[in-house]
Amino acid sequence: MRRMDDSTVAPPIAARKPAVASYHGRDISDDYAWLRDPGYPEVKDKAILAHLEAENAWFERRMKSHRPLVDTLFREMRARIKEADTSVPYKDGEWLYWIEFEEGAEYKKWWRRPVGAKDDGTEDQLILDEPALAEGKDYFRLGTLSVSQGGRLLAYAVDDNGSERFTVRIKDLESGEMLADEIPGTLSSLVWVAGDSGLVYSLANEQWRTDNARLHWLGTPLDDDVELYHEDDEGFRVGSSLSANEQWLIVTTSDHETSEVRLIPAADPLAEPLLVRAREKGLEYDVDERDGTLYVCANDTHENFRLATAPLDAPAEWTTLIEGSDELYLTGFELFRDFYVVDGRLAGLDRIEVRYYDDPARIEPVAFPEASYSAGLGTNPEWATDKLRLSYESMVSPSTVYDYHVAEQRLETRKVQEIPSGYDASQYRTERLEIAARDGTPIPVSIVYRADREQPGPLHLYGYGAYGIAIPPGFSTARLSLVDRGFAYAIAHIRGGDDLGRAWYKAGKLERRVNTFTDFVDVANGLVARGYTKAGRISISGGSAGGGLMGAVVNSDPELWGAVVAHVPFVDVLNTMLDASLPLTPGEWPEWGNPIEDREAFELIASYSPYENVRAQDYPPMLVTAGLNDPRVTYWEPAKWVARLREMKTGDTELLLKTNMGAGHGGKSGRFRSLEETAEEFAFILWQMGMAE
Repeated sequence: MRRMDDSTVAPPIAARKPAVASYHGRDISDDYAWLRDPGYPEVKDKAILAHLEAENAWFERRMKSHRPLVDTLFREMRARIKEADTSVPYKDGEWLYWIEFEEGAEYKKWWRRPVGAKDDGTEDQLILDEPALAEGKDYFRLGTLSVSQGGRLLAYAVDDNGSERFTVRIKDLESGEMLADEIPGTLSSLVWVAGDSGLVYSLANEQWRTDNARLHWLGTPLDDDVELYHEDDEGFRVGSSLSANEQWLIVTTSDHETSEVRLIPAADPLAEPLLVRAREKGLEYDVDERDGTLYVCANDTHENFRLATAPLDAPAEWTTLIEGSDELYLTGFELFRDFYVVDGRLAGLDRIEVRYYDDPARIEPVAFPEASYSAGLGTNPEWATDKLRLSYESMVSPSTVYDYHVAEQRLETRKVQEIPSGYDASQYRTERLEIAARDGTPIPVSIVYRADREQPGPLHLYGYGAYGIAIPPGFSTARLSLVDRGFAYAIAHIRGGDDLGRAWYKAGKLERRVNTFTDFVDVANGLVARGYTKAGRISISGGSAGGGLMGAVVNSDPELWGAVVAHVPFVDVLNTMLDASLPLTPGEWPEWGNPIEDREAFELIASYSPYENVRAQDYPPMLVTAGLNDPRVTYWEPAKWVARLREMKTGDTELLLKTNMGAGHGGKSGRFRSLEETAEEFAFILWQMGMAE
């Protein structure tokens, strides 16, 4: 018996249209494959659209009585945001740049003024007005923005439907006029070269892959643009940047485990590229240059990377500057004229070190005030500088902007995130725990809760665990709406991310992918054992690959979860990895395996892919989201998954699917409209946990 407000109304049931494909002697049945429009990325099939709209109508029907709670949560979340807000200006050449949000605005404005000008607004120059660009659009996203080296021209890219295909436009900041140049279909950074007469970009091809770096000369037809580099391997993506000293155009091509870099003089972008080192499977490296010496961060001698140097005339001959180690995971570096900065993680916590070219033994780590935190370099565009812009936060400390004075080794607080409705950090506690996985591996867990919380109580557990992406223990004002209602909020730093280094990432990919799922379950059970919560009193959430994590753990351990939110979930892993025509698939094989060519990869993915492993059992209450224009996790993955769950699940728990019909992977755009979706998510959780107001 289904639980409903109106017994005459039932959730939409997708038609079953049997389809069978055979791989490695095994038949794969997919009754809901028809939900993929053959004309994708355009979706025009009336039956598909009708089904998605019916699911949306069912979502609205079931959430209707909880709209007051959604509204309450939204008001709380919005009240914690300073609506009229300004960033700390940063210096770049002759200008100071900053952004501003006006009261009630969804999008920001970009400003600058001359260095040395009075801070009275008389010389402030509005260089980009996002609210004006977004006016009348259901969706708006600024992809990238790049001011020319001379400061006169501004190139920016806009996506107005969530498809992540951006259109580039160029503005003359002196006259305020738009140039006639317009480049549609980009998916890349924008790099000024040749005295600001040329712009380097990458086009997305029909499969949404950037296999090129192209040069556009201002004022010339797009047909005359020059392809500086073309990548023939369909699994690789191409990106471009400038060296820190702005002397070199850096063109990088890479997949998830291999990279290759070429250097081109920025003043002469048509010159023959300099190949730093030919690609070798499993070799990843990044490059920058100073005074004829290349600096290379590479994983050739240690999986946690080393920093090496090489002469320009022998770019593949690398000499170690900083040895790779099991303790310090090097995540990057930045060169400046008088010193360089190494980014890394030590025991899972961010570490920033200032080092010196003339004294390799001189190491100055930046000291931060808390035992658990997230920190990193901010915007530091100037080659010659004596201070660094840094960002900092923790699970109890709001976002803070520092200037780090290098010579004095001193942090200067420039801005602390304001919370207009009030926030007292002393009312909250944060911990960093270690919980043993079933194979004995200690899994780090970051957790925050109110000091007066009664235990055991409700707990929300978040996880991702893929692509070597770490989830930092950062601050969230929205999260407080759960925490202030008695929830503990925990982040499981599971294998598959690189929270503890590259080995941590490798331990959750390919043939060891299942570790990610079992780690998450083991963390939940460990939190129960330690008295933070009880089985069935745990809400969980994750998005994209983290949504796939949600799909795996509801199949394996449904009784643990009181509510589940899966955002744009990657749940149709097997079918997606079997389809080389999809935008991301060839580049994803190093992460998941290639089930087309590898029978063992096929069998492994089939064993955990959430869609294939839905079965007749009681599932926890679930809210699933999708984006019709999403090129990363295509809309039919969550739609098919929900359809199969409706067919197979027993019991009467809620199962809701909400598809954004005019958005993509990130959901709605705008700082408040996106907050509405968070309010819906939290309302669903509170409703299903019996805590709705």
